[in-house]
Amino acid sequence: MTPKRFSRLKEVTQRRQKYLTVVLENIHDPHNVSAILRTADAVGIDKVYLIYNSSKFPKIGKTSSASAKKWIELKKYSVVEECFLDLRKEKFKIYSTSFSSKSKSYSLYDLNFTGKTAFVFGNEHSGVSEEVSMLADKNFIIPMYGMVQSLNVSVAAAICFYEALRQREIRGMYGKSNYSKKELTEKLNSYLNR
Repeated sequence: MTPKRFSRLKEVTQRRQKYLTVVLENIHDPHNVSAILRTADAVGIDKVYLIYNSSKFPKIGKTSSASAKKWIELKKYSVVEECFLDLRKEKFKIYSTSFSSKSKSYSLYDLNFTGKTAFVFGNEHSGVSEEVSMLADKNFIIPMYGMVQSLNVSVAAAICFYEALRQREIRGMYGKSNYSKKELTEKLNSYLNR
């Protein structure tokens, strides 16, 4: 390994966001999943939660994800409550992209994503399930002023991730890791062996 490559891996490891993550619920198009993984990696997310209980887990190719899945830990679930329970054990706030009529929806730009943040994105056709919408801490929308009423899920995810990145950069959160020294060493060693 070249010194330049080692330096790059070390830098990436230091900027990983321990307390920023995403949950994907039943997203069936592997290209959408791959695009979300690429953007997640780009903003420092290194763990993605996958809930598949009404569709099959999609096959994610190395080419379409630009090898992003190589750098991201994937945790699979078949039950929403189990996934959310694991997130809540770590004190994550769960933010769902939802238009649920049973709960208030906030604007993306009115929320604070500098704490322990888990975004939830749902299926391309029906969005997140009613269960996700009801169990989330807050539901939010991305403001839109045109005729279309939804965005491609990978585009919506990118907008949300980069709003979180913007807020976190202002707070200097990319300059100091929330991972312990031991965790960072383990993470770097894992990256070096990939």
